[in-house]
Amino acid sequence: MKARIAVVVLLAAATFAQAADKTTITHEDLWLMPRVGAPVTSPDGKFAAFNVTEPSYKKDESRTHLWLVATDGGTPARRLTASKTAESGIAWSADSRRLAFAAKRGDDKVAQIWILDLAQGGEAIRATSLSTGAAEPEFSPDGKRLLFTSHVYPGAKDDKDNERIAKEHEERKYKAHVYTGFPIRNFDKWIEDKRPHVFVQTIGANDARDLIAGSALAQLPGYSAPDENAGSTWAPDGRSIVFVASRNRNRAAWQFTNADLFRVSVDGGEPKRLTGNDSLDAGDSYGKPRFSADGRTLYAAVTPQTGAIYNASRLAAIDWPSGKPRARVELPGKLSVASFAPAPDSRTVFITAESEGQEKLYRATNGDNEAKLVGAPAHGTWAHLSGGVKSPMLVAQYESATEPPEIVRLDASGKMQKLTNFSGERAARLDLAPVEHFAFTNARGQRIDSMLVKPPHFDPARKYPLLVVMHGGPFSQWRDQWVLRWNYHLLAAPGYIVLLTNYVGSTGYGEAFSQAIQGDPLKGPGDDINAAADEAIKKYSFIDASRQCAAGASYGGHLSNWMQATTTRYRCLVSHAGLVNLEAQWGTSDTIYGREVGNGGPVWEQGAIWREQNPIRYAAKFKTPALVSVGERDFRVPINNALEYWSALQRQRVESKLIVFPDENHWVLNAEDSKFWYSEVQAWFARYLKDEKSQP
Repeated sequence: MKARIAVVVLLAAATFAQAADKTTITHEDLWLMPRVGAPVTSPDGKFAAFNVTEPSYKKDESRTHLWLVATDGGTPARRLTASKTAESGIAWSADSRRLAFAAKRGDDKVAQIWILDLAQGGEAIRATSLSTGAAEPEFSPDGKRLLFTSHVYPGAKDDKDNERIAKEHEERKYKAHVYTGFPIRNFDKWIEDKRPHVFVQTIGANDARDLIAGSALAQLPGYSAPDENAGSTWAPDGRSIVFVASRNRNRAAWQFTNADLFRVSVDGGEPKRLTGNDSLDAGDSYGKPRFSADGRTLYAAVTPQTGAIYNASRLAAIDWPSGKPRARVELPGKLSVASFAPAPDSRTVFITAESEGQEKLYRATNGDNEAKLVGAPAHGTWAHLSGGVKSPMLVAQYESATEPPEIVRLDASGKMQKLTNFSGERAARLDLAPVEHFAFTNARGQRIDSMLVKPPHFDPARKYPLLVVMHGGPFSQWRDQWVLRWNYHLLAAPGYIVLLTNYVGSTGYGEAFSQAIQGDPLKGPGDDINAAADEAIKKYSFIDASRQCAAGASYGGHLSNWMQATTTRYRCLVSHAGLVNLEAQWGTSDTIYGREVGNGGPVWEQGAIWREQNPIRYAAKFKTPALVSVGERDFRVPINNALEYWSALQRQRVESKLIVFPDENHWVLNAEDSKFWYSEVQAWFARYLKDEKSQP
């Protein structure tokens, strides 16, 4: 018995020594990890191409290159490109011998399409030379032509016309943005005159053809191709193109907008609408078109239009070439389609969807109205699903809160094999505890899930402060994944327990759960977050209930400001890109109509939500010290909200600090800005989460 105890003690000592050898994560560890992008599988299923970014604190030294890995796992990944500029929009030829991508190289002012012949080797060859650039390439079925998109000026007849209009703009003696309709901005960019058009060009020839130039569709005031639903693909016979377009974007100020699928001949002409109806009122929204291996089914993601501010995406199956709708596949609990890959048997399609803090794998076959769960990784998420036309194997991006993204292979049962290992060894040297899940039922009878992250060198006998971190969206979720801008472990590193709650409105728990935030934008989520903190304190004896702070960005910043208005439980708050005034946010953001619907009507009607869930109206109660940060180029939550919050804090003589990043948008993306932001946030927490005896 004594020997057995001795063995246990020795094992425990060895485990402790092993943990002690691991180091605490720093910003350098986080920021300088290689960043592996989404995979694109070759049609024969033998290879996957993907991007890897090698970041640097010096902007000019950061590099993104194209890589290739064999899907049988027999050989390590190899780099294909060495250019200083990044490649995007990776596409394979049908024979799996060539890759096309968009990149700016040499003296390029805009990105062009380049082709890399893997069979012959050598450097990539430029395929396009449009003055307006080219993106999103796709080889024709016979490999002789390229499909791509380019943003052109309305009314331009050809590329020379585009050059002429661009020159006229450059020679203007004034600078002004002029609009007669909405929207006018998107995140950090003013929306320009140019609109996306689909082009086809013979490889090796300079015969790029704008397929929708002069069409009635392209001349509609509301014509566009929403980024979130963009996509185009060759029809199986190579004689036409299926693409995504919106006809009513100019109505975004007073109604929801949508995108439909269209078909146009490779010779050009008037596109035929495949989905929706003649009305410009918002209908269901389609995107990501892709054909089955036998060419008899066109798949697309479809988001129903119900008048709610959130609707989960389904998978539409459309008969081809008739274009008649066949079926809509839903996910269990009406989860939302994230990515999908048709199988080579032309009967099966695999789907990934967010679910309870993960992204899981599902499968549907012809005739199914609901996909079935295949499986999920033990920890983390599978995302960006890709499959070959001739191989039943799938490739995806895998990551968890303790493992940066890598490329993996999945079989039809969900068994995973890692194909790359860019960051595994570096991450293994860090003391990164796996996330711990727990749940409770809120006062409204809804199940609320949370994740808990422990600090490095965790000692269960100690008492740790609680850091409540609130996700943005609201239609997103905290997931078991590697996060760059709000990394769980970097926030926990000084010695905090980090609490991540998927409040009502979060995705991954069914459509109804997400929709329940409508008409209750801040109070319901705020109550869930506070209740989750109470539950964590009851459940985990190592949490010091007397030391709590809360932080969030974007919608999480809104919630941080709501906490300022409604509770004094937190010793300090951090708010990045958070609204403090619902009315000001409605009038200045780049999106407005969804906010109106979510708040029960136009702002001028002054319904209950505009008055009762508007943090600025509670400014007399502001007491909690707050760190406020914002990007000056943020058009989603414009700087006026941060300044208004700051003014109220200063007027109320609340301890506060304001950080304005002049070169940042909605996120803090610059390396040195990110490093500075994290240091300021950690210093703010350290000031207020000290042990009670040393608290000022």
